[in-house]
Amino acid sequence: MPEVRIHYIRPPDREQLLVQRLVYEDARVVVSLLESAPMAHPITIAGELATEPGAALLWFTFPGEWHDVGRFHTLDGGFTGLYADILEPVVPVGPREWRAVDLFLDIWLDARGGPPRLLDEDELEEALERGWVDAATGAAARREAERLMRLTRAGAWPPPIVYEWTLERARRALTAEGTENGII
Repeated sequence: MPEVRIHYIRPPDREQLLVQRLVYEDARVVVSLLESAPMAHPITIAGELATEPGAALLWFTFPGEWHDVGRFHTLDGGFTGLYADILEPVVPVGPREWRAVDLFLDIWLDARGGPPRLLDEDELEEALERGWVDAATGAAARREAERLMRLTRAGAWPPPIVYEWTLERARRALTAEGTENGII
């Protein structure tokens, strides 16, 4: 089964290599599955569990865009919401391998509904103050977050593909050895 390799950079100097299973790809998006999230603690947002160590995460990477989107789940596979990382557009470093630089801001769309939540503004502010992110890049991150928040409120974002590819569909596609989407 093909893999994608993501060099996930968190300024100033943290890098994590994420190896995920390729689920689907076309010119607009790469969908990959991280079957077991390597995190030390559960992530809670507004007091609710968003995901936990060992849970599956389905990622949507959009070449040329200033964000990606993750479908978050609990250990039992329950869908909790969509999490968009604001990041620099990914830079290819090899076949099915890229570098992604996190820009701290995130957007959360809770599966139970409610308005979108902009997260971690304080982290971007700290990164700007410490010089980890330059002013132009910080401004671009804010513009992207504002754009996605505006589009979400208007019902025009996220793109349909993040709802079409559920965890169950991704797992079925992988067990069918990619026959559903022709990646093998």
